[in-house]
This record gives sequence, C-alpha cells and structure tokens, in this order.
Amino acid sequence: MSLGEAEIQTVMVDPALRSALKLPFAAPGQRIGLFGGSFDPPHQGHLTVSLMALRRLKLDAVWWLVTPGNPLKDHAPEQLGRRVSAARAMARHPKIHVTAIEATLKTRFTADTLAILSRRLPGVELVWLMGGDNLRQFHRWRDWRRISRLMPIAVYDRPGSTFTATAAPAAFALRRRRLREIDAARLPTRRTPAWIYLHGPRIALSSTELRAKRNKSAAAS
Repeated sequence: MSLGEAEIQTVMVDPALRSALKLPFAAPGQRIGLFGGSFDPPHQGHLTVSLMALRRLKLDAVWWLVTPGNPLKDHAPEQLGRRVSAARAMARHPKIHVTAIEATLKTRFTADTLAILSRRLPGVELVWLMGGDNLRQFHRWRDWRRISRLMPIAVYDRPGSTFTATAAPAAFALRRRRLREIDAARLPTRRTPAWIYLHGPRIALSSTELRAKRNKSAAAS
C-alpha cells in the first residue's frame, strides 16, 4: 500500500520520519526480530513483548514494522507519520528500531514483506514475532504457510489466548515444528518451519481497546 498525500507531505517535512522509510542496518550473523502491526496506538504491551524477545531469543535488535494498513482490520489506521512518531516515543530503547519500510516496499501482505526482507538481508537471522491472538487467526493470513517457511516464528502469550491459540488451525498444522520454551535461544537458527510459544507477563492492553477509548473521549468532548 503506497503513501497518501498527507503522509508524503509529513515525511518530506520531517527528516526523522523520512528515515523511517529506510531499512534499518543489519549485519550478517545478527539476530533480528520483526514485529509488525499498525501500532495504532503503540502501548506498553508492545514494549514488554519486544524486551522479552530480545532477552529470551538472544536477539541483537527488534524492528517495529509500522504498517500503512492492515487487510484484516476494518478501521483506517492513523496517519503513518503520527504512528511512527508515537512508536518511537514508546520504544525508547537502543535495540528497538521503528521503521515504516512497508510503505517504501509498497507491500500489503506480511508474506510479501518478509520475502523481500529475507532477500535483502542475506546472512541475517530473522524471526517473526506475533501475539497469541494473531496465532488464533493465522490460518486466515495470506500465504501463512509461506510465512512459516520464510523464517522462524515466536508467539507471545496474550490474555485469552493461552489455550485457544495453540489449538488453532495453524498451530495444529505446525505442531511437530514447535520448540520447547527452554530452547527459545535456539529458535533463530532453526530450519523452518519452526515456532515457539512464549509465556511471560500478560499485559491486558490492546490497540483496539485504546483506540476505542480515544474515539469515545473525542466524541464526548
């Protein structure tokens, strides 16, 4: 999905946002976690998951891929530049990098984005990060099996997903490729398909709920 006029004008004015349209630096041999989403808005849960992934998967960095749009969501995300700025303000960690590279690549689906990044980053060990709530509907994603072959997947536990996520169609189909949590640090180097379900602090926050509260407050004012 390409940028709209408002996003283009914002990016042209703000060098910091312009830099978000470029691929962050990564060297062969590094371990990079890719955490995609609309980040509309970003919240403490995103940060907690990223820090957990850095520690348990022994990652060198986590990239927040702020998407221009999400085909599975029926709302129009906030202006891309605004979401990038909010994500950077929330992250504030030297190993978490916020990028809007999908707007530059003009990809709409995760499988296409990950395929391009895999080609552009030879020798880099990439891991896709997603929540248990996404695992529940992973079988609905375009080319989800292709995603599972492109790179290992780390799934973090979410409230309400602890039991249902691991029983979902995609999880069942890939059940023989699941790693034990004790082997989390080995995930980035495993041959795909490979995935793991990580348990940890479960923060009952979601962008959907925060957005609803924000819209309710705006309507009441």
